[in-house]
Amino acid sequence: MSKRELYIDGLNGIRAIAAIGVIMAHVTTHLSNFNLNPYILGVMEDGSPKGYILGGQGVSMFFALSGFLITYLLLLEKEEKSKINIRYFYIRRILRIWPLYYFFIILCAIAIHFSGENINTTTWLLYIFYLPNIPFILNACIPVLTHYWSLGVEEQFYLFWPWIVAKVKRKLEWCILGYIIITMILKVWARYYLPGHDYSYLYKFINVTRFQCMLIGALGAIWYLKNNSMFLKICNNKITQLLVWGCIGTIAINKFHIASVTDNELVSAITVVIIIGQAMKTNRLINLQTRVPDFLGKISYGMYVYHPLIIWGYSYLFPNIGLPGITKYIFVYSIVILTTVLVAYCSYTYFEKWFLKLKLNYSIINSSRL
Repeated sequence: MSKRELYIDGLNGIRAIAAIGVIMAHVTTHLSNFNLNPYILGVMEDGSPKGYILGGQGVSMFFALSGFLITYLLLLEKEEKSKINIRYFYIRRILRIWPLYYFFIILCAIAIHFSGENINTTTWLLYIFYLPNIPFILNACIPVLTHYWSLGVEEQFYLFWPWIVAKVKRKLEWCILGYIIITMILKVWARYYLPGHDYSYLYKFINVTRFQCMLIGALGAIWYLKNNSMFLKICNNKITQLLVWGCIGTIAINKFHIASVTDNELVSAITVVIIIGQAMKTNRLINLQTRVPDFLGKISYGMYVYHPLIIWGYSYLFPNIGLPGITKYIFVYSIVILTTVLVAYCSYTYFEKWFLKLKLNYSIINSSRL
């Protein structure tokens, strides 16, 4: 089987930014477990800690990146082989995602058992069968598995997406644009115009499912592969790159907010522009293809999966931190991030790599950035 290599600079760096953002957000929202002020960054409209915004936007970056790269690989395979081997696609997804997904569930089940907390069987089954976004929508998550909602959303999206890419012959981008437009209209309607009080669940369902964020990434991949001159000219422009990196800066300090109904979609579009800037290189303002971002990006899946359990464990070890002022916060953020990186590295090196080697046997288009 002939194989074609694909290398796009900076993708691991984008993963690193998103992963660190999510971890920082979750530490912030759990500061009360350390007897620290969780509202240090401010308060959201619903009264929750403002750090939550950063976590959601970090996930949108992951979604856009995933939609871009997976669609790009599928289209390259379709171009090179005249078809997509969907069975191989699902085997690759299983080997990359499932081992760590279920291993962490086992770890959490053990931790929850010894903590004395009871979780009903139905909730556990939703996590086991890749439906963790349902308890997330219903506010019935398993502790330390709350973040699994995004993994469920991704796997649900990929149940149908490779089939669509394989079967749609022309104008795939118009199908994507149609879905995005319809979804946004429905989202605005559910948020602002649906009568009664039931709209909140519909809005939350659309906002959590977030297929449109992955499709924004997919649209970027299509236009990049087709060498769409207008799209590339806009993205690979120094002013555009300056603007999107400025937005990333505001996201990092929890200040990026246009309208709650469109923020995640805008973050996804910003991510696509950064991807194109990194790929084309000529006008990128920040080079993410350096050692540290690349390293963190490679282990970002483990960083995303393990960090809630690490936060939970440290909150038991350090319920009261005998340090002065802001050094308490620096200690908590630092110890969580450093431990997460160490655990993710060990997991990647001694556990995940074994499955990644098997995954190569089912690769049509190889990418060292996956």
